[in-house]
Amino acid sequence: MDRRRFISTVAAGIAGPFAGVACVSHQGQAKPVRAYGPLRPVRDLRDGEVRLHLPDGFRYRSFSVAGSKFGDGSTVPGRHDGMAAFAGPKGSTILIRNHEVNGPVGAFGDKKRAYDPMAGGGTSTLRVTRHGEVIESAPSLSGTMMNCSGGPMAWRAWVTCEETVNGPDVGDDFSGGDNSKLTRKHGYLFEVPVGRAASARPIRAAGRFAHESVAFDPSSGALYLTEDNFGFPSGFYRYLPPKHPVLAGRLLDGGRLQMLAVKGAKRKDLSVGQKRGVTYETTWVDIDDPDPDFRGRPSNDEAVQAVGKQGREAGAAIFSRLEGAVQHQGTVYFVSTQGGATAPGDEAPDGFGDGRGQVWGYETWSGRLKLVYESPRASALDVPDNVTVSRRGTLVLCEDGDGANYLRGLSKAGEIFDFCRLEPVDGDPGAEFAGSTFGPGGHTLYVNVQARQGMSLAIWGPWERGPF
Repeated sequence: MDRRRFISTVAAGIAGPFAGVACVSHQGQAKPVRAYGPLRPVRDLRDGEVRLHLPDGFRYRSFSVAGSKFGDGSTVPGRHDGMAAFAGPKGSTILIRNHEVNGPVGAFGDKKRAYDPMAGGGTSTLRVTRHGEVIESAPSLSGTMMNCSGGPMAWRAWVTCEETVNGPDVGDDFSGGDNSKLTRKHGYLFEVPVGRAASARPIRAAGRFAHESVAFDPSSGALYLTEDNFGFPSGFYRYLPPKHPVLAGRLLDGGRLQMLAVKGAKRKDLSVGQKRGVTYETTWVDIDDPDPDFRGRPSNDEAVQAVGKQGREAGAAIFSRLEGAVQHQGTVYFVSTQGGATAPGDEAPDGFGDGRGQVWGYETWSGRLKLVYESPRASALDVPDNVTVSRRGTLVLCEDGDGANYLRGLSKAGEIFDFCRLEPVDGDPGAEFAGSTFGPGGHTLYVNVQARQGMSLAIWGPWERGPF
């Protein structure tokens, strides 16, 4: 199918208002879901260790552990995070995976190809079977920093996001790493094509801020961007490239960056508790200086707010810590990790936002924004992070809470349910799920465990038994 026909076909296939889970009218009502049943400890097929609790009939294998070797002999970095799956040859799956490494710790892989030889983040590309057996693996982008999440693109590429504004021109961040050792500015999007290494050219017009995720709208060619500004208000953005990326065959720099605003309500605060199923009419405000030129080495806190402040001064809406995003049938679903009200008996988490999470749906063709779900309490949904969608339109939410971490499902009927629990990792209470993505055909759910010794996992089983 040629590129123009691809675009028109996708546009024609967009479903009605808030298709998929965005039609949910329930807020915070955890329904009993009998589809998959109770969770039980299951042993990893790689080494026999119990890492996951899953329903009966599901199995998994871990692979590509931090500290192991890529096919070229270089070392796999840690902090496995956002990830996407693409169809590979002979029934295999190609995974492009982020590594959210911070600080001037040196690039992994070939430093000659690194964007910044002092930065330790980037992406790796693996070809695996649908049962998690590694066929090939290699670094695909290095020398970037804090690669948190991103998004798969229709022209077979992954766009990875730097969740930072570190660089030699700004003060040190929360980690205390010496930014003067960095050689390049950070805080950008980078494209990583399937099948070859990335060019390591940042898309500067898409902004320099704490990027988290990207969701591509094939009908318009726009990229919808989330911002996770931990201690400050965050925004929901869109980047309008100078040419439709499917027609161009890649993502071009030089476009326009905008920030979402609620019509008739300047700087509307959407980070607080919302009415069930509330819907807003929206508009977009331009960001005049998406890639600010910092002088005098301002503090990191000042620099990380520079782009979002422009939008809010023009009336853009306020969110709390926007993280995962995914496009499905004309709606972009995105997660506000700490959005909502603090439930009785719960404590407000650290950072900006006092709730335990919201899921929003933005309808790309109408411009309407709807609250899909707001967590009523930590036990139902605890600070969701990355998100993906199944073929049936059910969302998979990766938790990033303080206690037990789950993969939870949010069905089209408004059911929030537990699908998988992470076995606590000895000596690493911060271990969490990240980067969930279904492989071609939906046979396998690939997911990462972000930990001191991170790893990827392949999960498969009787999906037809339930909402996934």
